Amino acid sequence: MKKVKGLFLTALLLFGATAVEAQESDWQTSVSADIVNQYIWRGQDLGNVSLQPTLGVSYQGFSLSAWGSVGLTEASDTKEFDITLGYSIGGLNIGVTDYWFNTGLDPQNRYFKYDSHGTNHVFEANIGYDFGVASIQWYTNFAGNDGVNKDGKRAYSSYAEANVPFHLGGADWTAAVGAVPYATTSYGTTGFAVTNLALKATKDIAITNSFSLPVFAGIAANPCSQKAYLLFGVTLKP
Repeated sequence: MKKVKGLFLTALLLFGATAVEAQESDWQTSVSADIVNQYIWRGQDLGNVSLQPTLGVSYQGFSLSAWGSVGLTEASDTKEFDITLGYSIGGLNIGVTDYWFNTGLDPQNRYFKYDSHGTNHVFEANIGYDFGVASIQWYTNFAGNDGVNKDGKRAYSSYAEANVPFHLGGADWTAAVGAVPYATTSYGTTGFAVTNLALKATKDIAITNSFSLPVFAGIAANPCSQKAYLLFGVTLKP
């Protein structure tokens, strides 16, 4: 785990060094926050009303972003802080994410504890391709507080998802299907299972001539756990 931590921090430092040398006009910064009625992630229920801020920078295909979630109504809801380093070229994208949750192997919930047998961090690699009419993505946990398989060994928990965007009735829609390929306690599966069926629509509400408020609503279902959710949220951004 210490080696993984070192590699991830090295990548962040190299990204920062590039930022110093690059022209400011070559960079893009994103700042936003979602407010959602429920935090549903890959078909899993992680909390009720939540605030989810995002801060990111990108440069010539490279990106570095921070994302978090905190419950606004229930103290027991998931608190999360993720850092993702990614690269995209054409339709291809790859990345590594360091997830931190307020529950895990460390009873004190310390952010800077990276002991492989006592951390709340999960490290995940991803690869995907956007074909335009549809996109596919594969995610695999490779270190940290991963789940276990039927034999009680590290599961290298994985998740695959296909998304199809389309425009209908003045709104941008996305249909998604996600599945877990094998048994893992991280997703509560005992083998291959479809864990996420989702349909989401996004539309901008004009507030003034120069400002609009994106709102979204969707339906998400987890056939594996036999749960379904009706979702709504708003996005705040400059």
